[in-house]
This record gives sequence, C-alpha cells and structure tokens, in this order.
Amino acid sequence: MYNSRITGLGYYVPENVVTNNDLKEFMDTSDEWIQERTGIKERRWIDPKTGDTTAVMGAKAAKIAIERANLTKDDIDFIIFATLSPDMYFPGGGVQIQDLLEMPTIGALDVRNQCSGFIYSLSIADQFIKTGMYKNILVIGSENHSGGLEKSTRGRGVTVIFGDGAGAAVLSRSEEEGKGILSSHLHSEGKHAKELALIGPSTERWVPEIMEANDPEDTSYFPHMNGQFVFKHAVVRFSEAIVEGLQANGLEKDDIDMLIPHQANLRIAQFIQKKFGLANDKVYNNIMRYGNTTAASIIIALTEAWEEGKIKDNDLVVLAAFGSGFTWGSVVIRW
Repeated sequence: MYNSRITGLGYYVPENVVTNNDLKEFMDTSDEWIQERTGIKERRWIDPKTGDTTAVMGAKAAKIAIERANLTKDDIDFIIFATLSPDMYFPGGGVQIQDLLEMPTIGALDVRNQCSGFIYSLSIADQFIKTGMYKNILVIGSENHSGGLEKSTRGRGVTVIFGDGAGAAVLSRSEEEGKGILSSHLHSEGKHAKELALIGPSTERWVPEIMEANDPEDTSYFPHMNGQFVFKHAVVRFSEAIVEGLQANGLEKDDIDMLIPHQANLRIAQFIQKKFGLANDKVYNNIMRYGNTTAASIIIALTEAWEEGKIKDNDLVVLAAFGSGFTWGSVVIRW
C-alpha cells in the first residue's frame, strides 16, 4: 500500500477587507463586541465586480498548489471540492474546476460537510491514493459566505463571523515509509443538525414557496447558529478527535509540532491549546484576519503556516475540525 503526502499548497482570499468597524454601517455592533466573542478583527468578502465566485477562488488557489507541487494540470487524476456555498445548487464546484483549469475529463467529487469538509476530503483523497487508484489528487476548500449572510442587526450573531476564501492542496503518492498522512478520523451526530444549519431553500422548502410567502420575518433562508450550544460541543469534539488521532499512532500531545484547528472561533482554539498545554508556536490561527471560512479555513491556515516556515520536514502536524452536521474529525500528518 502506498502513502499519500501533501506536495503542493495554495490559497486565495478576496482583496476586499471588511473590518469590524465597517460592519457598524449596517448593524448594531462594535469592534470590541466582536473581538471579545470571536477574536475576529476583519474578514474578506467578495466584491461582485471582481468576478470571484466559490469556483473561481478555488481555481485560483488550485493553480498555486499545482505549481508548487511541480506538476501540471494534466498530472492531476481526480478533484475533490469541499464547500457549503457552491455557485449553483447543482452541479457542484468540482466540475467547474475541471472546466476552469482546462483539465482532462477526470472525475470530480463534491463534499458537503461544511466546517469539516476539508478534513473529510483529505481523508477520501488519502484512501484513493493508498489503494493505488490515483497518483495525484487536487483537494479544494472554497467558500463565498458573504453572498448569503443576513447583513443586519438581527443576523449579526452569524454575519460577523464568516468570511470568503479558498485553499487547495495536492495529495500525491509516496512510497516513503512513515511520511505523509498517518491516519484520519471522521465522526457525525445528526441529531444536532438544526443547531447550525441553513433550512431553506431546499427540496422540502423550495424557492417559489419562500418567494410566494415573502414574509420579512422568515429567516429560514439565512444561516442559523445556536452559538453557545455549538461552542460547548466543539470544545469536546475537538479534543476527542485530536486524542483519537494521537492514540491511533502511538503518539502523545507533546509530539505535536503544529496543531491547525478549523478557524471557527479564536476562543475555541485557545481553549483547546490550553487543554493540551501547547505553546503558542505549536498552534496556528488566522481567524483574526479572515473570519471563519468554513471548508477553506484549515487549508488556508495550513498554507500560511507552511509559507511562514512554521511547518518543517518530519514535523507532526495535526488538523482538526468541528462544525455543522454535527460533523467532526482529525488528520494526523508526518510532514
């Protein structure tokens, strides 16, 4: 059986910076209120005039990742695209990437696991490579949240948190023992699905019904989050997923060289860091600059940490995520 290693990383975020003070123009909030609760100072929101979309941002990040892997688009055997905000209800973003990058008619898979989407996608890619089916797989996480947020005081509990952006990784076959993805661990608990969800539009509550009702109090077409409930579950499941990954490989928390958690809330990351007794240089956070970019958050943070020289050869890197579904998981990597 082969091993799979990340050979290329890239990310792209819109140029349009939206600060906490900018949000004050259309909602009752403050920089202090947002930072105290989330740690976020600013985020990137797409300027529609630029032509950026979920797929376009994913393609921009992918080009960087492929180039850094010293490959061409024709070397990629398969595409996995994670997002909760596709350009179209269907088809998904994977086929758009195949078209935008003018790739051969390779397979394209879409993953709809929201905040843990990149973890799930990386795990799927790892299995395809380990079994010998594919040699190089492009894994993308990309989100356009700003197009669907309720930009008002009523929606501030969600709107202040989320940003736009994309990241990509190339996962490649390797025969080097003990390097690459060591293991992945995936979980779900659907009974809490509506605690963090977008209820409509859906096939149960389709667009014409919402438009016909035209009820200004109907918030079902905006994201809903029970923040305190999600926070309490997140800190538990984050810890469980990290411990599970370490135990599966006979490792201890002191073996971690870099932990990259999903960038949901800086307070969650700080709680996990304290619980595991990790020094500041062993945890990477960038939510302060980008907000929560859901499926893109881990791969953007991983790319930045690598670019800044904070991930080196033979380092033990742990990725962990928790989010809507609820779904959560971890990936343990020997770099």
